[in-house]
Amino acid sequence: MKNPENKLADETSPYLLQHADNPVNWQSWNKQALALAKEQNKPILLSIGYSACHWCHVMAHESFENNDIAELMNKYFINIKVDREERPDLDKIYQTSHSLLTGRPGGWPLTVFLTPADQMPFYAGTYFPNEAKYGMPAFSEILTTVDNLYKTRLEDIREQNDSLQKMLSEANESTDSSEKTINTLPLDLARKQIETVFDSVNGGFSSAPKFPHPNIIERTLRHWSLLKNQGHDDPQSLHMANHTLNQMALGGIFDHIGGGFYRYSTDDKWMIPHFEKMLYDNAQLLINYAHAYQITQQPLYKSIIEKTAQWVINEMQSPEGGFYSAMDADTEGEEGKFYVWEPDEIKNLLSSHAFEIFSTCYGLNREANFEGKWHLHTYTNNKTLADNFNTTETDIENILNQCTAILFKERQKRTQPGIDDKILTSWNALMIKGLASAGRILNRPDFIISARSAALFIKKRLWHNNRLMATYKDNKSHLNAYLDDYAYLLNALIELLQCQWDNEILNWAELIANSILENFEDTDKGGFFFTSHDHEHLIQRIKTYTDESTPSGNGICSQALYKLGLLIGESRYLSAAENCIKSSINTINQNTLMHSSMINAIEEQTSQITIIILRGTNETLNQANHFLSEIHTKNFLTFSINNDIDIADKLSEKKPINDFCAYICKGMTCNAPLTSIKQLKTFIQKYNETH
Repeated sequence: MKNPENKLADETSPYLLQHADNPVNWQSWNKQALALAKEQNKPILLSIGYSACHWCHVMAHESFENNDIAELMNKYFINIKVDREERPDLDKIYQTSHSLLTGRPGGWPLTVFLTPADQMPFYAGTYFPNEAKYGMPAFSEILTTVDNLYKTRLEDIREQNDSLQKMLSEANESTDSSEKTINTLPLDLARKQIETVFDSVNGGFSSAPKFPHPNIIERTLRHWSLLKNQGHDDPQSLHMANHTLNQMALGGIFDHIGGGFYRYSTDDKWMIPHFEKMLYDNAQLLINYAHAYQITQQPLYKSIIEKTAQWVINEMQSPEGGFYSAMDADTEGEEGKFYVWEPDEIKNLLSSHAFEIFSTCYGLNREANFEGKWHLHTYTNNKTLADNFNTTETDIENILNQCTAILFKERQKRTQPGIDDKILTSWNALMIKGLASAGRILNRPDFIISARSAALFIKKRLWHNNRLMATYKDNKSHLNAYLDDYAYLLNALIELLQCQWDNEILNWAELIANSILENFEDTDKGGFFFTSHDHEHLIQRIKTYTDESTPSGNGICSQALYKLGLLIGESRYLSAAENCIKSSINTINQNTLMHSSMINAIEEQTSQITIIILRGTNETLNQANHFLSEIHTKNFLTFSINNDIDIADKLSEKKPINDFCAYICKGMTCNAPLTSIKQLKTFIQKYNETH
């Protein structure tokens, strides 16, 4: 029987809807639920998770569907369920609180008990089992302990809350931007720290569980490019990035049948993943592989980009154009069931010759590697296979592609993993940037079309009165957007403008930039708050510079404002970007490795981006872009604008000159325009000779 006190049925979050039939009296985070806690003087049991989270599902099945445990929860607490993807503001605050209270890193599910009067956390944990195991007490025991704690030690809790509030404030302090100067020292510190954590055997930048760390990969590639542009060589930087990208591409963290990357590897060898697929991981990895392909022209990277992009477009893009958030790890209650194989199952689908090659490549002739079954992991390369089977690499590639197509068709007959079909502005913006970058570098217009479609979807459904909404589902957009939504989208639109000039996109980018300054900027100390000035009042207003699973909103915001400011000559954007970096200096120096996005912003300002604006006919613009694509270490943005386009007032001086011209500006210094393709060739030749 449906629980009438459970208030989640009308929510849009798939994660909250998964709990709508629980016997727990769940409510969402809203004024009514918070008021009820005060009225009844009951602590709040805050449970934060997301739909593709495996241990969130485990705790739900063990505890939230258990009538006896639900009875205790309902008796002692006001129970609030939060989707961390819809409310990252709450998640960031209470994850930090968990770490301060326990001395351990947090995670999901996050379980925090809050005082009813002011929502201050006084007891915290993550997953709790339904019975005592794994060295943890039973969840029912936690519930009674916390209830007793609140009733008998309220004064101690208040004292702890005062201390915690002070620690939260100290953790959120930033430097006064007027006190600092920007220099390149953090770039060198980051380079040294990256090498100290690099796994020289397996690639990556940690031991198991191994996450992709796309921000670190990007920083490593950019450091190599920066030095190359300065006439120096750092082969180790390029090796660290390439070795990591190679190992992930060949490993089990990549879906060799359907494309796309899983969340992380449970082992050091990238063999067995946690099988959920997140939009934000794949967006950032598309950028990594595109950047690496631009440098190395390695065919493996092109293949990975194409397979990942096709998975995103085919499986994750809604009919309206926006991208869904995630694909579950579990099917029919088992993690990875959709993805793993039995050798005989594959053998029956392929010819004996093809099976022998496929089996050798992916380890079907070895012992099972996942709970008695086989998850595909590449054990050799095409050259070795070609030598062993006395054929060519091209033949091997064709055979493996044919096998993959057959297995994909067969796999589609299985029960499909669930999809979290809410559309998040921030994650969509990351994917717009990823697909646009990949499309531009690989000359794939279909990728760019997909990215543009998503951008126009956001403009239509999530942009109202010059403000963004954070999430969309079932024809409903809601929740005040966060800094990340604005910053990522502004950065993505600048990438789209490099793919195809559009005055309307530029105008929209300016409106977004203006909204960031108006609604998020800390005009006293510099930088940008995570929530807007008119956001709901919470126990702490955070301003973060650290990269997490997604890049720092301040880091991306600083980069995007700087680029747009240089493009249109807007000093307000340039000043805000500079002040953001200055306000982050102390934080960066404490842990440089965790601030790759901020360091990228420092690099762009200290090395000065070159902006190239091309005017011409379709024919001359195509020629110019072909020549420019030959510069693989470039640190510039290129915008191609047809002579027929009447560009915005702030760019009106970039007028056409005959059938081709190129305006080249480094930082705020511009050269005389080049007026022929021949002059552009000479520029490129000199550039290549000196870089």
